[in-house]
Amino acid sequence: MQKEVKEKPKYAVVAAVQLPSVTDMEFEASLNELRELAKTLGYTVVKTFVQKRAGFDMTAYLGVGKRQEIRGYVNNEYSFDEFDEVAASPDDLEINTLLVDHEISPSQARNLELEVGCIVMDRTMVILEIFHRNARSRAARAQVEIARLGYMAPRMREAAKLAGSQGRQRSGEGGRGAGESQTELDKRKIRDRIAELQLEIVAMDAERKTQRARRQEHQGIASVALVGYTNAGKSTLMRALTGSEVLVANKLFATLDTTVRALHPESVPRVLVSDTVGFIKNLPHGLVASFKSTLDEALDASLLLHVIDASDPGFERQLEVTDKVLEEIGANAVENTVPRIRVFNKIDYVGDAIVQAEFEASLRIKYPNCVVMSARKPEDVAKLHQIIVTFFQRDLVEAEIYLPWSAQPLRGKIYASFQVLEERSDDNGTFFQVRGESDAINNINAQLS
Repeated sequence: MQKEVKEKPKYAVVAAVQLPSVTDMEFEASLNELRELAKTLGYTVVKTFVQKRAGFDMTAYLGVGKRQEIRGYVNNEYSFDEFDEVAASPDDLEINTLLVDHEISPSQARNLELEVGCIVMDRTMVILEIFHRNARSRAARAQVEIARLGYMAPRMREAAKLAGSQGRQRSGEGGRGAGESQTELDKRKIRDRIAELQLEIVAMDAERKTQRARRQEHQGIASVALVGYTNAGKSTLMRALTGSEVLVANKLFATLDTTVRALHPESVPRVLVSDTVGFIKNLPHGLVASFKSTLDEALDASLLLHVIDASDPGFERQLEVTDKVLEEIGANAVENTVPRIRVFNKIDYVGDAIVQAEFEASLRIKYPNCVVMSARKPEDVAKLHQIIVTFFQRDLVEAEIYLPWSAQPLRGKIYASFQVLEERSDDNGTFFQVRGESDAINNINAQLS
């Protein structure tokens, strides 16, 4: 029997520069977020280095003294009590990665790697790597690849310098003149690959839009999109509202592909619920653009459920990030304005019953008509379910449909298309008191005339 090889633990340190314009609360929230991102990648963060500066060091992001401090730490010049929370002895630790809480230039990354003696990953690279690992659908994989290629292209020259492989190739024309360098060839391949992927995405977008239009036209399905910060509990809420087994994980960006399920118990009209990719502060612009088609579910929805982690002390920052990203994809444009309900989730993590009640009261004052709940409480989910159903039934009308015995095959269609309020029969047929869309009522009456 082959012995299972245990994966070697990955340890990393985090570094960040706090600029004068960034408050302590914002700075700490961003660092916590990066540590969570690191955990998603499988890293254990053993120490965080911070530095207050008027601006980033143009050479290597951090100041000289801080770079030397990190180098000494990475090379085991530390004492055990300096570690944050690591269940290992110092001799067991091999720190090989420095995570930087900003996007830095290729030359800054290269110089920082040379000085501290380990791999450097900036915030953008960390997010791109998570997206790369978690993308499942063909569209998501193509979008992630475009973003990664766009990020890598300007860094190839620095990588070539680091590897000492910046030599020129000879021209194919009898050796006359200098040809393209290997870096230039690779960058051209990247441009060609990005163009190819963009054409694929355009085709996939058109296909998805056609499918959504056909689905809505023929079935009259209303749609709800869950939007919000990553790890706000959207997937848990999705599972609770639809009764489906969607992925629920305590990791940032556990969901990248849009998942669509029917609201359960089903209602009239039938409602589809979609869970979209989560937002995050400083989401790389390349990813905002490349994931626009995923977030288009939010633009196509009839109602947005903006899910917020009520237990996060920085939830107001979450609100700002989500609103900003929605604005970037055009969801706030006049022609695309979609009604929203703010759903403050995870209220059960706020404190005891008294604290929860006080906090809920303050939320309702500041955010009228919001929903305060826990996706893990069936009674809370049932209330949100009713709010959604009521929203989509606001334009429904009541009518009476008489179905003669000779037309009983239409009985199933009536129950599938309308909410049946009352049913009674006489010698000639059945009377149905229904609530539904006026067009659907007119359509079935036309079939009976």
